[in-house]
Amino acid sequence: MEFPTLSMYYPELILSTLCFILFLLLLANWSFVGMSLTFLLNLHNLPEKFTELLERSQLGTISVHSSKMDMVATTNPGNVHHVMSKNFWNYPKGPAFQQLFDALGVSLFTLDLEDWKTYRKLIHNYFMHPQTHQFMAKVIPVNIKKGLIPVLEHVSKQEIVVDLEDLFKRNLYDFACIMSTGFDPKTLSVEFPQHPFFKAMDDMCEAIFYRHFMPESLWKLSWVGIGKEKKLNAARDTLREIVTKYVSMKREELKTNKDEEKFDFLQCFLTQHEVFGSVLHPEENIRDNVLGFIFAAQDTTSATLTWFFWLLSENPDVENKIREEMEEKLTVKEGSKWEISSIEEVRKLVYMQATLCETLRLYPPAPFQERIALEHDVLPSGHRIKPQTKVQMSSYAMARMTWVWGEDCQEFKPERWISEKGEIKHEPSNKFFAFSAGPRICLGKNMAFTLMKAVAATILYNYAVQVDKTCPVIPAASVILHTKHGLMTRIKSKSA
Repeated sequence: MEFPTLSMYYPELILSTLCFILFLLLLANWSFVGMSLTFLLNLHNLPEKFTELLERSQLGTISVHSSKMDMVATTNPGNVHHVMSKNFWNYPKGPAFQQLFDALGVSLFTLDLEDWKTYRKLIHNYFMHPQTHQFMAKVIPVNIKKGLIPVLEHVSKQEIVVDLEDLFKRNLYDFACIMSTGFDPKTLSVEFPQHPFFKAMDDMCEAIFYRHFMPESLWKLSWVGIGKEKKLNAARDTLREIVTKYVSMKREELKTNKDEEKFDFLQCFLTQHEVFGSVLHPEENIRDNVLGFIFAAQDTTSATLTWFFWLLSENPDVENKIREEMEEKLTVKEGSKWEISSIEEVRKLVYMQATLCETLRLYPPAPFQERIALEHDVLPSGHRIKPQTKVQMSSYAMARMTWVWGEDCQEFKPERWISEKGEIKHEPSNKFFAFSAGPRICLGKNMAFTLMKAVAATILYNYAVQVDKTCPVIPAASVILHTKHGLMTRIKSKSA
């Protein structure tokens, strides 16, 4: 007979000890827990719960006060304009935000004030440079012809059920890597090879999401090495290792041959191109800004395309109108498939862009944005702000406010984006801030629209997408509004 020993109970002892520590931490932060208990119980459906709370509020704004923190949550466009534009310098992201997103390091995404201003100028110069536009105009068609189309043909012929969200993540990761580093990892191929980037990015976004609803003293116990913090630590190491490898490869490439055909972000950094100037940047800053570039281009755009195709499956009349527009505006030889030859072709697709805008309105990739006040202030709604008050703005909830978007705000209605002249109607960024607003507005907005239209047109013109209605399509618990289970589809070639 084997008698029990203390070592047999180590797992239970460790778990009990951790539970006791958690209890003490929650007790010490009870005011915070009480404030966020509603959110903690609704993490599976947080954007909707947030919308429900704000819908009942006066002027689309609520205040939450506790001994540990003050927070104002708002969907008021006037408040958004005040925080993001008019009084911009009083509302940085703050040190707490940098700690939450520490996996992205020292990048434009996390920086504030003068440091942010420096890197914003550099990256703005890159996006505005003519060679960047020329490089993008070459990369998009090649990325689609050599990456996307062969996979679409394969899954169509083999009648394979494919997760469209995974396909978009791969396609857009390859694009983002080419634009940011000059290298094509070719993760979108008929083999659908495993790549550590995707799991690392998903783990990072999920862990950061949960950090928002845990006492800081708890999630900072990363040395414990358990749960989502353990995954986040591994994800941080993986992402940095991937980008560091690209930096090393680029340095070797530049020693032997500078490819004049390329005008990637990393090459401009390492060669001290005029767009970045002659300043030598620390290695980790280069790495982190390349990672931030990939994150912004890949994760957010793939999420938008996924919701776009899901919404089309729920609204076939909208899909038919897009097809009619493509038939009218795209040049295709009779009996042939359409392949993009120039990005100028897809810029003519007004109704498709309106549909993407409507997708972004209802399902913004970043459903929440947060800022923290430096000094006393009063919002246009009349809410008083003290120093260190967090201001939480929800573009997801704002899209569902009748007093902002009208009685039909819950409807998927691309027509709301088209003017009487048949052009895209401008909506102020404090009302439609899927691309953020004010000085921090997304520099890659035009690139994102061009890329999404090129990918969507390639699929919709040449294939029929059948969404599996048995697989629920719901938001994931993540800082990026991905789907929880993907978007399972069958893709059929129209020429078959």
